[in-house]
Amino acid sequence: MNNRTGIRDDQESFFYNLRFMLIVCVLVGNALEPLITRFAGAEALFLWIYTFHMPLFVWVTGYFARHSPQGEAGRRVLKQLVLQYVLFQSLYALMDFTVFHTPHMKLSFFAPYLLLWFLASHFCWRLLLRLTMSWKPVHRLIASIVLGIIAGYLPVDGFWLSFSRTFVFLPFFMIGYDYGATIRSYLRSGWGRNAAAALSAGLLIWIGLGGLEISTGWLMGSMTYAELGHHEWYAGIYRLGIYALEIVSGALFLAWVPSLTSKLTDLGRRTLYVFLLHGFLVRLTIWSGVYNHIESGLYIPVIVVIAVMFAVLLAHPAIRHAFRPLIEPDTSRFTLHRRELFKRSV
Repeated sequence: MNNRTGIRDDQESFFYNLRFMLIVCVLVGNALEPLITRFAGAEALFLWIYTFHMPLFVWVTGYFARHSPQGEAGRRVLKQLVLQYVLFQSLYALMDFTVFHTPHMKLSFFAPYLLLWFLASHFCWRLLLRLTMSWKPVHRLIASIVLGIIAGYLPVDGFWLSFSRTFVFLPFFMIGYDYGATIRSYLRSGWGRNAAAALSAGLLIWIGLGGLEISTGWLMGSMTYAELGHHEWYAGIYRLGIYALEIVSGALFLAWVPSLTSKLTDLGRRTLYVFLLHGFLVRLTIWSGVYNHIESGLYIPVIVVIAVMFAVLLAHPAIRHAFRPLIEPDTSRFTLHRRELFKRSV
């Protein structure tokens, strides 16, 4: 193996390791959310996770988009995203109807169900990338930041097809696509990395001490400035401040990510299964009423451990074998069907 190949493999391993660590953060955040109004520790850990996990997840997604930005591979990804969205939007709605008996429940493909906003936004990010492929990376980045700021001023429902989050997190997707590999090349072992890891832990402690008084709506990116209580004409400046916080927190968290190929890397290759399936587990756990019996913040570490176990379980090869037709549907038949229609038309 030559040096260049080794560097590329090391880089890929880093991003797969990061991806699994982030999906663990997703599970932990979702598991803690029902407790954040009851325990300060849960709220602090929840806020800390949200300062970096969604921006970094979008960043990683942008990096991996480099493998299939256009052409048949790019179209295949877009078709798969549509199929995944339609299927899981229907399945979550069915669960609401049959298990939870949600009143006035209506199936709508224009309002993504909980975590499915990411699929809708990923589809839009790829479309915007294809539209701007001829642009210089710096121009694409500037435009994405401007759109992210402007989105907060628009008097529209931010949940409609994940409109708000699509534009709010768009800069991180573009950074991942254009600069992900470059940024990774600057991450080196040594005292600097150790210091960054310590600062990341220090940020968590600072948040726990009440140092970050901020609405979670800013970090989730799903609300307009008016909905967040800011009607000032300069409210977009606050968005820039949030971007700065997320970039700093995300950069510090990267110091925790190992570069070596390991079991963690293998788990990182199957995070899509964790992402799409864990919502059922979280919803059923909340519905079971188990959170009503949690009377102390001492249970928080137990919840974190269980969330990690769920992530490892859902990333197991057996889960992929069982659910692959559902989660990674074969899109070739749709391509063949389209080609057949074309042949008949001519």
